Amino acid sequence: MKRRAVQTAVALGTVTVLAGACSLSGGSGQTGPQTATVTLVTHNSWAAPQEVLDAFEKQSGIKISVLKQGDAGALTNKLVLTKASPLGDVAYGVDSTFASRALSEGIFEPYTSPEADRGPQRYAVDQEHRMSAVDVGDVCVNIDTGYFLAKGLPAPASYADLADPKYKDLMVAEDPATASPGLAFLLGTIAHFGEDGWQAYWKKLKANGLKVDSGWEEAYTKDFSGSSGKGPRPIVVSYASSPAAELGEDGKPRTKALLDTCYRQVEYAGVLAGGKQVERARKVVDFLLSQQFQVTVAANMYVYPARQGVDLPAGWAQAAPLPQQPAQLPADKVQAGREKWISEWRSLVGA
Repeated sequence: MKRRAVQTAVALGTVTVLAGACSLSGGSGQTGPQTATVTLVTHNSWAAPQEVLDAFEKQSGIKISVLKQGDAGALTNKLVLTKASPLGDVAYGVDSTFASRALSEGIFEPYTSPEADRGPQRYAVDQEHRMSAVDVGDVCVNIDTGYFLAKGLPAPASYADLADPKYKDLMVAEDPATASPGLAFLLGTIAHFGEDGWQAYWKKLKANGLKVDSGWEEAYTKDFSGSSGKGPRPIVVSYASSPAAELGEDGKPRTKALLDTCYRQVEYAGVLAGGKQVERARKVVDFLLSQQFQVTVAANMYVYPARQGVDLPAGWAQAAPLPQQPAQLPADKVQAGREKWISEWRSLVGA
């Protein structure tokens, strides 16, 4: 999922990772000829400190080779299309909007990680534990607070506000057929307005000048005014964590997530069915759920760790608190309605 700017210089918790790497289960502690390569199939937003990966390799004898496959939707599609001959050994990045499809297609095989009961179990979607939660990345509408202050215009705070004529031509969102945050926002409106009411709401958004982009990067970095792109629109569909990347020189956030518009999005990892290195793939899943990796996800991928007891970077409590009451729809309901809803959305919006 191409979703957020990443501060590549930050490696939060690297010292902890290096010091605690030996706590991960298994592994020979050998490198060199005994090192085996495991392919991790993931999305384009994957980022992890090299020191962390090197420490895992030294401890376990497993070198992780990363194969990026687009955003969460593209990743899921490719995993489905190649399930007879998997692209790799383990996958990370299929999110909750696509989880039911991944499960119904048999992409992953059952595996209960010893790390799974440290927090990831809160987001379980499968009794066989074919998918283990790695992080949470709730999708929310973001606003450029400085824009509204400069214009003397009260900032929007709710779904209803976004359709108000005083915010005409100010919002940009992503296409739910091509972008994971766009789909999450659509699902959020369905959860909020119901299956009989969301269509009328989207008609109002369209009439109010909503712009739809194909992906998050275009919407956030080119059309949104609150990012480095300095676009013309001060309202964008992004993530609850996005304001943490938009701090001013005073350390205060320049943007804000509207928590009443958030939809819960969880990203999962799993052992690919039919893979050639099942045992090593399981150790990679253990690693992704471990304290050593989890302390890096916020600073490097701008998502919230699934593991409990992991501290967030300084400033997140103010700029990017984890939403406490995000909207959610059951995975089976999303699976049953996704294609129909997207088709109806296209008819309404004309994208």
